[in-house]
Amino acid sequence: MSARPAPAAPGDAVGLLRRMIRAACVNDGTEGSGQEIRNVEILLDHLGGELALKALGAEVHLVEPAPGRGNLLLRLPGTDPSAPSLALLGHLDVVPADIGAWTRDPFGGELVDGVVWGRGAVDMLSLTAAMAVAFKIIAESGERPAGDLLFLATADEEAGSRYGMGWLMRHRPDLVLADFAITESGGGLVFGGPDDRRVSVTVGQKGAAGRRLRLRGESGHGSMPYGVRSGAVLTADAVGRLAAHEAEPTVPADGWWPGLLAALGLAPDLVARLSDPATLDAALPETGAYARVLHALTHLTVSPNVVTSGTKSNVIPGEGVVEVDVRLLPGQTGTDADAEIGRALAGLPGVTVAPGPEAPALVAAADDPLYRAIAAASAEAYPGARPLPLLTPGGNDARHYLARGLPCYGFGLFSDELDYAEFRRRFHGDDERVDAASVVLCAATYVRVVRLLGTV
Repeated sequence: MSARPAPAAPGDAVGLLRRMIRAACVNDGTEGSGQEIRNVEILLDHLGGELALKALGAEVHLVEPAPGRGNLLLRLPGTDPSAPSLALLGHLDVVPADIGAWTRDPFGGELVDGVVWGRGAVDMLSLTAAMAVAFKIIAESGERPAGDLLFLATADEEAGSRYGMGWLMRHRPDLVLADFAITESGGGLVFGGPDDRRVSVTVGQKGAAGRRLRLRGESGHGSMPYGVRSGAVLTADAVGRLAAHEAEPTVPADGWWPGLLAALGLAPDLVARLSDPATLDAALPETGAYARVLHALTHLTVSPNVVTSGTKSNVIPGEGVVEVDVRLLPGQTGTDADAEIGRALAGLPGVTVAPGPEAPALVAAADDPLYRAIAAASAEAYPGARPLPLLTPGGNDARHYLARGLPCYGFGLFSDELDYAEFRRRFHGDDERVDAASVVLCAATYVRVVRLLGTV
């Protein structure tokens, strides 16, 4: 007789994360990339397969909007149909990696000295693995939460969710809608000293208003550049202006900004200058490694990220294209994005601006049963810890809930091996990695949040 498999445990998430990294579900934005079906198969195998999940009472749905773009959607029915449901929302794709810039193989999933290395270790395969393990622990336990528990492992988050949550919300909302949701980017990082621990919880996200700039000059022979208004040179000029341009700072009106500054332990004089729009920009460099994220949280940002011009070295190109990532603060719109780009490129000839997809900044109320459950679970792991509500500079699949007025928080409780600045740097960064203790802590904390929901 074969031995019965051991019950699921939080530590299982480490091995699962390593397998998911090795699947290399790299999403470069093209239709055939991602191939998240590989990670769907890994998850199903780890969870025991479809029949085993159904035997535990779970509903299992595999949705593939395009070949290989797989989404795994699980639901464990609760005991009370009127009780609020909770979705644990993770994505399966990762962004490309510059292999030459990494210390280790970005798709090796290596575990070295207690640290898991690889693309997706932070964003967000660690959380997705922890969510899967937490779902299995709850299902195997025989206990049932009052409301339905969903585990959603989705495709294409890194390129707009055309084959993931965006598609599912349009075509199969019955499989993904929930009263509350937890996803990535909060980090759950512990700030301050032992007497003032704060755990970050992402309550909202900046908006987006990407733009495509076309710069029209004139073409000619590369041997005679004198007097020719080259499209490549115009494009380079535009990129330089956009990179150097600074929008006026905006001090967030909500209480999370002073809470963040206090949690970072900054000197009172520096906090005062960061709280005044007139002195904020000059004060940012004094925050060291935190400057990048603090800048993003107080500015409309314009980042020229894709630049193309020319096809042959001896032909002066007549045109260039710049794709610009624009992120909006709450209350700002695409009109603000266009005005900022206009100010940066004032006087530059031959520029046309085409809008891309836009999304407003979205913020949840941060005062509901899920937020209280997150706070209680954090305090159990770190006695005395308090939640620190924040916005995330980027966007993620939380927007699909937030836009419908449904709370979705970014949360995953990490160890104090990571400070907030380093955590943010590892998103899409070289040498992305996470300590295994954090992965285990995340899985255990998700279980605790599920059990606390509705009781605090």
